[in-house]
Amino acid sequence: MAAYRCSYSAVLLILCICSVSTAIDSEETTLTGAHHVGEVDNTQTATETGEQTTEQPVVEERRWEAIDVEEATPGDSDIDEKDTSAPETIVPLTVPQLKDDFQEELVIRPLHSGDIYASFQFRTLWETDFMKGNKVSHYRLFPKSLGQVISKFSVQELHISFTQGYWRTMQWGQPFLPSPPGAELWVWFQDSVTDVDGMWKELTNVLSGIFCASLNFIDSTNTVQPSASFKPLGISNVTDHRFLRYATLPREIVCTENLTPWKKLLPCGSKAGLAVLLKSEKLFHSSFHSEAVHIRPVCQDLLCKTTSWELRQTLNVVFDLHTSGQGKREWSLFKMFSRTLTEACPLASSSKIYIDITDNPQWEQFELSPATPLLSQALVLGDRRTFSVYDLTQQITFGTVRSLNLLIRWKSNEGDMLRPLLHAERYVAGYGLQTGEIHTLMYNNHPYRSFPVLLLDSVPWYLRLYIHTLTVTSKGKHNKPSYIHYQPSKDRVRPHLLEMLIQLPPNSVTEVTVQFERALLKWTEYTPDPNHGFYVGSSVISSLVPSIAAMDTNSTLERPLFSSFFPCKEESSYFVRIYTEPLLVNLPTPDFSMPYNVICLTCTVVAVGYGSLYNLLTRSFQIEEPSPGLAKRIANVIRKVRGVPPL
Repeated sequence: MAAYRCSYSAVLLILCICSVSTAIDSEETTLTGAHHVGEVDNTQTATETGEQTTEQPVVEERRWEAIDVEEATPGDSDIDEKDTSAPETIVPLTVPQLKDDFQEELVIRPLHSGDIYASFQFRTLWETDFMKGNKVSHYRLFPKSLGQVISKFSVQELHISFTQGYWRTMQWGQPFLPSPPGAELWVWFQDSVTDVDGMWKELTNVLSGIFCASLNFIDSTNTVQPSASFKPLGISNVTDHRFLRYATLPREIVCTENLTPWKKLLPCGSKAGLAVLLKSEKLFHSSFHSEAVHIRPVCQDLLCKTTSWELRQTLNVVFDLHTSGQGKREWSLFKMFSRTLTEACPLASSSKIYIDITDNPQWEQFELSPATPLLSQALVLGDRRTFSVYDLTQQITFGTVRSLNLLIRWKSNEGDMLRPLLHAERYVAGYGLQTGEIHTLMYNNHPYRSFPVLLLDSVPWYLRLYIHTLTVTSKGKHNKPSYIHYQPSKDRVRPHLLEMLIQLPPNSVTEVTVQFERALLKWTEYTPDPNHGFYVGSSVISSLVPSIAAMDTNSTLERPLFSSFFPCKEESSYFVRIYTEPLLVNLPTPDFSMPYNVICLTCTVVAVGYGSLYNLLTRSFQIEEPSPGLAKRIANVIRKVRGVPPL
């Protein structure tokens, strides 16, 4: 019996050993299979990555590799090795990671007049799609407020600017991104929008709250639909001008209330990077300052297989030599902005400063310190320019003091005034407060080439244009426009819209003249300061100007941001848009002191006339006897004592 129990125990022990060994073999097989599957997935991912990088340009390849490295952190790899069956490791493989990128740069151009021009460019690229109706809930670098605006109002492109001062083209040359004085807003809506006017009204109210501006005053009386002057700057299948709205507020005052929300749209705000220089105390104490926001969809590669949304924030400032109180031709970052640079924005993939040294090849005009060996050439507005480059992402740029304060010291006062090929000006002629004329002068300074320009004029309804008096002359001869689009105004409903395509002869001045009549407004339609006058928005002139240097059409090369905003379609010309100064027109204004005089006169008449009548009607009359004499009063006293009746 004991032997039987021993044999039975031995059999059970052998069966247990066999089952354990079988389970271990199956587990090893499972782990080995999972390992092979991981290797196959990794190989496939590597193959796809290789195919993607071969189709994209070199710059994009480095950008995508940097993003992939950031996503694949060491902590995640350790977790994958420890537990391959955990559900957390599957989520990153199924959820697509949105790619975004941020770049910043500052361009400084010393001017021959002793002034200095500083242009900030901040660009945010986000590979996402707001058009398919997908709700985007995660925002990293792209500001959420603008992303919600694009999604809610079906915006295809949005361009808004706030400018204080007038750009002096003949002294400062052409700006990188021009803008008219005051506020400008033009938007392309998607073709799925049915009520464009209603969407435009809601959009202006929302943007007014975002930028703390008076954009809510934009209505049908100052909104137009240009037919040819404005085209989409990004990729778009919407070309119908019915989905375009354009408006200006030439009297809009730009102040710190507009700059503060503009800086909050930056990923680093004003805490790090080039944004630390944006000190309102210095920016608004200048001859010219302009801040703008441009949103558009762009292509990531040549075949446009991948699209992204581009947010470009620009800020242009011109510091005047005399207004700043410097007293000498010497500039530095600290003198311009009262601050120096200590680091780049940690979220920026590129942070650079460009100093224009094209007119100073042998350092005869000005001296730049600290010097840098990095030089860059770029085609800017048809001219090949040379720049000294300071890369803020390299620690060697800041030196041992860990601070960068660029110094520009002028050596010579000699220099040729910048003479752009195209510039324009406008003024009002005539006398009296009934009729007048608007004169627009366009200068073509090219010695032997002519080119066409598109002129856009938006005139308020209270200036009633006589379109039959429109004349265009060049060199004393009549110049017939090849295209005219005119939309007459309606009182208190919409403004005038005039678009013309005019050929400018070489080395000539083309003058456009039109007469108008001033309307008499209602007393409630006048501004708080009616005797100051009414502002008329700037004229917009768009053209393909002949280039000085042959343009490079290879868009895959890495180039500064300021040279890539407007794409160049031809090698021999470049696109430029300029604005004239706004007009200040006086209208027939009643004497608003007359109501005060009428009130005073009326009150006087009421007080004298009605007061006298009321006094006569309410006064009670009594007959009083004359007082007796002294003798009679004495006699009455005696008679009273004697008990005799008085006399």
